[in-house]
Amino acid sequence: MLELTPNEYKERKALRINPAKTCQPVGAMYAALGIYECMPHSHGSQGCCSYHRTFLTRHFKDPVMATTSSFTEGSSVFGGGSNLKTAVKNIFEIYKPRVIAVHTTCLSETIGDDIPTIIGQLENVPEGKYVIHTNTPSYVGSHITGYSNMVKSMVKYFSKNTGVSNGKICVIPGFVNPGDMREIKRILKQMGVPFIMFPDTSGVLDSPMTGKFEMYPKGGATVEEMQDAGNSSCVLGLGETAVSAAARLLGKQCKIKEHILGLPIGIEATDDFILKLTEITGKPVPEEIEEERGQLVDIMIDAHPYYDKKTAAIYGDPDTVLGLAEFCFSLGMIPKFLITGTPDPSFEIKGKELFDKFGAKDGFVKHSADLFELHQRLKSDKVDLLIGGTHGKQIARAENIPFLRMGFPILDRYVHPYMPMVGYRGAMRILELLLNVLMDKREADAADEDFELVM
Repeated sequence: MLELTPNEYKERKALRINPAKTCQPVGAMYAALGIYECMPHSHGSQGCCSYHRTFLTRHFKDPVMATTSSFTEGSSVFGGGSNLKTAVKNIFEIYKPRVIAVHTTCLSETIGDDIPTIIGQLENVPEGKYVIHTNTPSYVGSHITGYSNMVKSMVKYFSKNTGVSNGKICVIPGFVNPGDMREIKRILKQMGVPFIMFPDTSGVLDSPMTGKFEMYPKGGATVEEMQDAGNSSCVLGLGETAVSAAARLLGKQCKIKEHILGLPIGIEATDDFILKLTEITGKPVPEEIEEERGQLVDIMIDAHPYYDKKTAAIYGDPDTVLGLAEFCFSLGMIPKFLITGTPDPSFEIKGKELFDKFGAKDGFVKHSADLFELHQRLKSDKVDLLIGGTHGKQIARAENIPFLRMGFPILDRYVHPYMPMVGYRGAMRILELLLNVLMDKREADAADEDFELVM
């Protein structure tokens, strides 16, 4: 590992080392999987599609299906229009999806393929089936940008207001696991709120083993639901960076009111989510949800001595990092470093607002950063806990810092896509995992004669 010198940091502008992000098409592909009977399509080379599928498969531990335009040298010079047209014809004939969701790659963006024009020239789209697209150059933004762009395209292509309200609210979740989407739907059902949610990867990337291969599992939002979303009474976006563009477009395109919140991670953000639902619908908070909140508060009080005043460094996706940071502050912890690889200037504004809100001094928050920089800063200002995806484990090992895997991607553990981090139940799970790594470290550092006494 490259040796780092404490107290010596030089700003890098043209180099990223161990980036805290991946590329746009990964997020676009994941969003497309949240549509029922949808085939994500990568308009570029086979290698790009293979990498993006592999990245998602390693995180979700479920096979990710997608197709590619299979660019050759000729396509790279003369354009990939004929490749896309042939691909669409073959995909509908062989794989029989309801929707083909096309996203671009570096190559097709660099040569300037005009995807809307190519789609407009298609002559082989069966009736009742659709081809949608979004532009996702990998050299701009991150997987969160790609997710945002694809969800925005879902709104653009499908959602219409017919003038007849369906009495539902449209919920657009941010870049979260299928387990989180299930938990959001469970809360909505507990409160008796009629809703449409898209994208929805629950039932797709956490589908059960039945012994029979299903190209299109039963999960995902249907075309009809996305079309009807324009008739909703309002739209509620959860995760400002990931979904605000789609939520605002739906509000403008269909003339409905939009509400945008952060991800409901931790007690305060979940309170905001629940209270917003009561404000929108007028429905009371059911006893079951109040009970869950009470359980969370009880755990927070019981375990308080183990995490009080502990410092933390948190990295990952903007919405996730901000949600985890607020929860840590609520616990009495001190997040000292907040890092995201996603280019998002508002992340720094919101991060600094959090530090001011909780009276934290000398907190560091940065977008478009990488994990090499975080490691370098931790050399001279160590923390008690590191929180983020798998790619930070070398830092944790090198600096002997307890490591809580949370967010995306988690490549070296299992079960996490099924478990929520949102809502009160998700907060209980975060707290359990957080306490486990802190207490494991406490035991590991105890002398032999004190080991049995460590509690």
